[in-house]
Amino acid sequence: MLQIIDKRDRTVLFRQRLTEAMNQMGSNQTRLARETGTDRSTISQLLKEDGARLPNAHLVGACAEALGVSSDWLLGLSERPESAADLLATSLTMTEAPRALVDEQIFSWHKEAEGYKIRHVPAMLPDMLKTRAVLEWEYEPHLGRTTEQAISASSERLDWMRVSSSDYEICLPRHEVENLATGAGYYSDLSREDRLRQIDHMIDLTETLYPRLRMYLFCARRMYSAPVTVFGPLLAVLYLGRNYLAFRDSNRITGITAHFDHLVRQSEISARALPDHLRQLREQI
Repeated sequence: MLQIIDKRDRTVLFRQRLTEAMNQMGSNQTRLARETGTDRSTISQLLKEDGARLPNAHLVGACAEALGVSSDWLLGLSERPESAADLLATSLTMTEAPRALVDEQIFSWHKEAEGYKIRHVPAMLPDMLKTRAVLEWEYEPHLGRTTEQAISASSERLDWMRVSSSDYEICLPRHEVENLATGAGYYSDLSREDRLRQIDHMIDLTETLYPRLRMYLFCARRMYSAPVTVFGPLLAVLYLGRNYLAFRDSNRITGITAHFDHLVRQSEISARALPDHLRQLREQI
């Protein structure tokens, strides 16, 4: 909630912030007067300690534009000096999402958030938990002869993610692992041997890396989630297919984190129960 500030205190705050912005910009009273189309004496009056009045909205806006800050910040209505356009530009970005295991952008976000909890709802089985055979099966149609090169180039990044100091929480629709076990849907042409090895690999990782790695299964008939990753308090990223939509403002990060936590609370298979559930699925293969 915005704190109500006394008019005199707001006048003092305006003077302090105007002085700070001028110093940051390397400006002076003469230059600011010229850029705002007002008299130097008017600017001088704004900066005097005995100044009793706030300037009108037009002059506040002109000062803000000349100094590259927001009017709200000068008036104490915001703690961020950036303009609304600059705040939007830094809080929301869209970047290309190439068809790759761990592209440069994803890897840089993981490194930036090292030490924080990383929450992840993958589009399908998370790459960091896949066997090499499944990676080759999945990526060959898109990468062709470069599949082996791409997997080799990404292997070190995948290994880094597995052993980094971040905790990982993964929420996955229950039908994804069940389709893997039965060879249904997306996995219909994946061999039985590769599916067996993939299940064994996931059992091993979810047991040996617990509790630093926790994976939950939720029912897609009861709730839905787009592919999303939350990198601690730093950013939340939606996967659109060809692009990533990244949010850095705290309100959206908090909202997407709450969505993820709801998936965890409503999951049908907990992280502790997952290895035994995978063993039961393995018996069906």
